[in-house]
Parts: sequence; structure tokens; C-alpha cells
Amino acid sequence: MDAIENQSVEAQESPTAASLEAPIEEAAEVLSAASDAASDEIDEEQLDDADADDALEQDPDDGREWYVIHSYSGYENKVQKNLEQRIATMGMEDKIFRVIVPTEEEVEIRDGQKRSTRRRVFPGYVLVQLILDDESWYVVRNTPGVTGFVGTGTSPIPLSDEEVDKILQRMETEQPKIKVNFRVGESVRIIEGPFADFIGAVDEIYPERGKVRVLVSFFGRETPVEMDFLDVEKT
Repeated sequence: MDAIENQSVEAQESPTAASLEAPIEEAAEVLSAASDAASDEIDEEQLDDADADDALEQDPDDGREWYVIHSYSGYENKVQKNLEQRIATMGMEDKIFRVIVPTEEEVEIRDGQKRSTRRRVFPGYVLVQLILDDESWYVVRNTPGVTGFVGTGTSPIPLSDEEVDKILQRMETEQPKIKVNFRVGESVRIIEGPFADFIGAVDEIYPERGKVRVLVSFFGRETPVEMDFLDVEKT
């Protein structure tokens, strides 16, 4: 499904039998496109890691599936809280089971210091596991901050198990994503090691390793030097 085909289900319409058809094969690509469009950050305290841990367990075969709902950007955690409260007060625990805001750990190098945060993987989207019928649809769709389900026409369409596992495992990865404040070609100063105080140009960035390759002038020749992110700073 192309991203432009995703539509919000209108509040006055109820799901039909079509909502229980085969999952969207390309839902993960839609969410990934949304992830690239923004880079919101949230505090670590806002994430309930237990939800992600539970979600990886084997689910009972009672018709429950994972759906994606739209929310106002920046209100994902508020939507999660609102929906969880409605589930409890309206006695929907037997039809709506889990509400997750996908996040991942991100380490930013700022002023020579590491700053760890939780970044929303898919800004504007929330995952909900439920047994879809008129009642559960109504509770979710009319939650404050929810603008609709991801689907085609008036039919919410569930994610596949593989798509859900991929998203949740991304949340639990042990290797945090590293955010850097310099780019290839930018001038930096080396602040640690044998090349301290040398000025060079960023030649290559290796986020997965936390390393950067800098070209420094040494005896009249440009020499590539590989450094940790913490060992260089923008000039």
C-alpha cells in the first residue's frame, strides 16, 4: 500500500467485515517513511518497557491483532494514557489489550558529553492490540487525540506478525542509535589523543560504531584518522 493511500477512518463509520482481511504488506514502509520525516525526542521515563517485553510473548489465538492509529504529532504518549484510561473505565480489557508508542534509545553527543534519550520511531502513530468489533473500534476511535486508523477506505487493516515483531525488536535493541551534530566535509577539532588540537575535515561517519574518520594535515599531507565521536568537536 502506498503511503498516500492510507486514510483515517471517519468517526461516524463502523468497521465492516473487510476489516478482518489480510494485513497490509507494506504497512512497515509507511511507518518508516513517517519516521524519516521527524525526529521528536521524549524522556526515558515516558516509556513503559514492560509493554514491549510483554508484546513479544506468544499471543492467544482469540482474534486479537495489532492496528496502527494516527494521533496528533507530539501527543502520542497522551493518546496512550487516554486510551489506557478509557479501557479501564469502560471495562474493555477483554477486547483492547496493549497500547504502545514505539521508541528507540538515541545517544546524542553534545558539548563533549553523551546524552541518552528515547526517540519516537514513528511520530504521529501508536500501536494498539485489540479484537476489532464495533465496540472496540468506537472506544479507540473516539479517544481524545486519535485522528483515525491506518487502513483503506473505512476499514482498519491489521499489521502482520512479522511487522509487529520487527517494530518491537527495534525498540529493544541493545545498541542505541547515535546522533551526531557534524556532517561529512565539516571542519572539526580533535580534542583527545595524539592528534589533540589538530583541525581536520570529516571524511566518513560510522554511527553504528560511534566513530568518525577525520582528514588531518600531517607533514604536508592529508592523513585519515579514526576517532570516537567524543574525541572531536565542531570548530
